[in-house]
Amino acid sequence: MAITRRHFLKCTGVTAAGAVLGPGLFGNPFVRQALADTIGDRYLVVLFLDGGNDGLNTVVPYDNGSGSLRSDYQAARRSSGAGGLRLATSDLEVPSLAFKDRFNTNAQLGFHPGLVGLRQLYDLGKVAVIQGCGYPEYSLSHEESRVIWQTGNPLGYGPYAGNGWVGRYLAANYTSTDISAVGISDSVPPEFRTSATGVLAVRRLREFGFPYDNDYGDDDAARRQAFFNLYTNASNPYIGSAGIATLESSESYPALHDLYQNDRATFDEAYEALDNGTARGFREIAKIIYGVTNSVPNINARHFRLANGGYDTHSDQGAADTEGQHYELLQEVGDAIKVFYDDIADMGAANKVCILVWSEFARRIPQNDNGTDHGSQGPMFVIGGLVNGEVYGRHPNINMSALDDDENTEYRQDAGGFRSTDFRDVYGTVLKHWLNMPHGTILSNVLPIDSGDPAFYWTAEDFDLGFLP
Repeated sequence: MAITRRHFLKCTGVTAAGAVLGPGLFGNPFVRQALADTIGDRYLVVLFLDGGNDGLNTVVPYDNGSGSLRSDYQAARRSSGAGGLRLATSDLEVPSLAFKDRFNTNAQLGFHPGLVGLRQLYDLGKVAVIQGCGYPEYSLSHEESRVIWQTGNPLGYGPYAGNGWVGRYLAANYTSTDISAVGISDSVPPEFRTSATGVLAVRRLREFGFPYDNDYGDDDAARRQAFFNLYTNASNPYIGSAGIATLESSESYPALHDLYQNDRATFDEAYEALDNGTARGFREIAKIIYGVTNSVPNINARHFRLANGGYDTHSDQGAADTEGQHYELLQEVGDAIKVFYDDIADMGAANKVCILVWSEFARRIPQNDNGTDHGSQGPMFVIGGLVNGEVYGRHPNINMSALDDDENTEYRQDAGGFRSTDFRDVYGTVLKHWLNMPHGTILSNVLPIDSGDPAFYWTAEDFDLGFLP
């Protein structure tokens, strides 16, 4: 049976993004050559908390400091019992290192009790908490807000539509012959969509491969040759080289599974013991990093993305109850990140990895009956061996008098007070200080600056937030 590119991609569960989208932005090889100093011997991992994580119950006011944060929190969240979502101070994971809203109220903060793993890493100085992250004219639609965060384009500027914010970076630095990134997913992650390079979408490395027919093994060589010829003779050489790169990857990446299991059985079992999708996803990334560390041929991916879903907690959210939805979600993430960090540290790669955690929005400040509705600004996390662990940004003003008509915190860029952190400043800091992209190039090609009233729009960037060297 003849094999088509569509059939190959469908059966393997892998997509080469460059092959799908074709040439476009950053197609000029001279641009890529000028930006050749890229990530180097480093890795970027993006973790998406899908559904809108309740930021106020993730990084929680412990006291008032010089303001009223804890009092405002207690007014917004009822005490536990009968659907109450308030976390008592005794429930919170309070790091031994300084963990305060240091820019305005100096209030002590604490992590949700499910985030023991994240608190342990914070105590090692490996976690940056960036407060009050959002964007102008915020959307309460999951779909719209996801697209905004994934593209880094809140106001929908035309030239940036259709590509992810990481994808635009990848396009500037890699070609169609490269497999520069891997999404632990069934399709190319929207943040990684690009028009210039290959991105694999793989759930499990051991299941990734060319769709040979087990009933007709004698046809394997012919099938491979047919696919190779199809792309070698493609009328568009860009698509052809991307297809061949995908084929070669399908023959290289599966072996990483056995290599990792054989060499790193202790950590393999540690992920398995957590028994959840986030841990398994991080394990797949660890396998690839281990492959790169050991110079396995044709293994070059340095950018990864995975997701953890279930954060749309309109009801039955829970507070400190270990069987509550929010507790279980955050525990899954915190524990998985901790095992992953320990794994890469044991490999000698902890200082080479940066993990960026985001969600499409937070939840409303006052709770509903026993959950939380769609909100605006919330915390982001950046984790890694070289991260300057501390609290950055200002905790949003959660006093009821300061909320908008939807009972959400307002996005404002006014100096001082409760100034919002535009999520593009976090992206820009990662692009500049971790991915080595020039400041001006970030502005001109990846993250468009807003126009409008500077009090309410992102008209002055800050790509030096301080959480990365």
